[in-house]
Parts: sequence; structure tokens; C-alpha cells
Amino acid sequence: MKTTNKIRDKCKRIRLILTDVDGVLTDGGMYYTEKGEMMKKFNTRDGMAVELSKYDVKTIFVTRENSKIAVKRAQKVKADDVFIKVTKKESLLPIICKKYKVKLEEIAYIGDDINDLVIMKMVGFCATPNDGMGAVKSIAHYICKKNGGQGAFREFADLIILSKI
Repeated sequence: MKTTNKIRDKCKRIRLILTDVDGVLTDGGMYYTEKGEMMKKFNTRDGMAVELSKYDVKTIFVTRENSKIAVKRAQKVKADDVFIKVTKKESLLPIICKKYKVKLEEIAYIGDDINDLVIMKMVGFCATPNDGMGAVKSIAHYICKKNGGQGAFREFADLIILSKI
């Protein structure tokens, strides 16, 4: 994976990753059973990337959905935290900075849609999956080669991990 020095320098400072769920950790699809139960598909490789603790990097899931599925997935892959029903994701930043003792420039964020724009402008490093919306791509420091739910989070996390090795 070839990266520029500017991206590598941003990645070296990262101590905490925030990730959107739908469209990043999933393909954005919502599958319903005939009983009305919703299901989502997550990528196993993305799950492995969540376990960044040996590199002193925390991972937190953030979604605007009231998603028990996101909570269960966060628990399964041992994410450090999960926030659901968050309409203004940037409102979490003071809470996260205080709780995890990090500065904004030490936070990375990956998102795919317009509700991610404000928080992306506030953090030290931001990215979007290859199939992220155009407005998000226009401000992202990095555009993944992979689509959401198909390894984009792993690609993003690997950039950060490899900068620390």
C-alpha cells in the first residue's frame, strides 16, 4: 500500500479511530426477514482491524441508527466503545477527547455520507470508502480503494497500523 509522506505523518499521530457503521463497516444495505427483522452484513477482515490495542489505538463505532446490530458487532470485535442514535457525530468529540485523553489531531474518522462531513473536517485524519458520496470524497485525506463493507475499514486501519511499525 503506497502512501504519501503527508498521509503517513497524519497516521503516526493517530491514537483513536472513529468509524461510521452503515456504508463503512457494512455495504449500506439493510436486509429484512419476512418477520421484519433487520440484518446487516459485516466484513470479517474489517473486524480484525478493530483489534488495534497492541498499537495503542482505540476503535469506536458511531452511528445515527438505533442499531442493536452495531452494538453486538462492536462487542464481538472488542471495539472500545459504541455510540448509537447520534445525529450530530461532531458533538461526541469533546466527550471522546476527555474520556480517552486525546486531542482532535490524534483522532481519525472514516465515513461515507453527508452526515459525516462536519466531524471529518474536525479530526486529524479522515477517509471514505471508494463508494463514499462525492461531497465526502472532496474533503477526505484518503479515499479507500475498497468499498464500504468490503474491507474499506481494514484498508484505513492498515494505513494507521503500518505508520506505527
